[in-house]
Amino acid sequence: MAELIVSAFSDEYAEEMEKQCEALVRFDIKYMEIRRADGKNVSEFTESEAKRIRKTLDAFGLGVSAVGSPLGKTLPFEVSEEQIERVFETAEILGAKYVRVFSFYLPEGAAPEKCRGEVLAGLEKVVAAGERHGILPCHENEAKIYGESPQRCLELLQYFGGRLGCVFDMGNFVLDGYDAWDAYKLLEGHIEYFHVKDSLAAGAVVPAGKGEARIADILRDYRNNGKKDTFITLEPHLQTFAGLNALVGKSFENPYKYENQEEAFADAVRCLRGLL
Repeated sequence: MAELIVSAFSDEYAEEMEKQCEALVRFDIKYMEIRRADGKNVSEFTESEAKRIRKTLDAFGLGVSAVGSPLGKTLPFEVSEEQIERVFETAEILGAKYVRVFSFYLPEGAAPEKCRGEVLAGLEKVVAAGERHGILPCHENEAKIYGESPQRCLELLQYFGGRLGCVFDMGNFVLDGYDAWDAYKLLEGHIEYFHVKDSLAAGAVVPAGKGEARIADILRDYRNNGKKDTFITLEPHLQTFAGLNALVGKSFENPYKYENQEEAFADAVRCLRGLL
């Protein structure tokens, strides 16, 4: 039986690193997947900023489960090797064993199979950096990238073998029109960790357990049959927070209304714990 270890995108609670840490301690969450802090994306951290953040995390007794980088959220030929190196250096400083990555947006109107070579070449640069730093890049399924569908995710994971892991985001699959359970069964042998968000196929993100992503079923099955302890990163998207609309590429509307992002984050934690 696998233990599921809760982590969170705490930038959905607050922008400031110290407030993020305070929130995680308050909710008894020992890890964060770091994406933004103090007004900057993790891909923009300098070495000194990363070291300062590491000191803050250490002071609060917190760890970093993964670096939630934006690597691969460009066209394949726009991949920046300098940015790739910076992200993996930051991950090393922060003690993360994973870096979340994507498989590139496709040019408007382009057939995925026509872009496969460029996608693989771009991801090879990411994977090679991971090998140099001893950190595993993990691919997240996302709308409008090469690896949007479960089948193309599997194709990428099989191509790179154990050099690329899978971040399984069941909510994203639902939003993109795929069955979350079927996607899970297809990819379960490659999953390194989970992003937990729930959603409705009609186009809304909702608290865990309130949507169609079958979070409880998937996590129960993985816990019973998984071969190793695994992080589950809470990514609620219940309230517009700094950088959200840029992340998802559109204005986000949520049917669940909250007074502020702190209240939304608290409800997300409560709902996830209820499922566990």
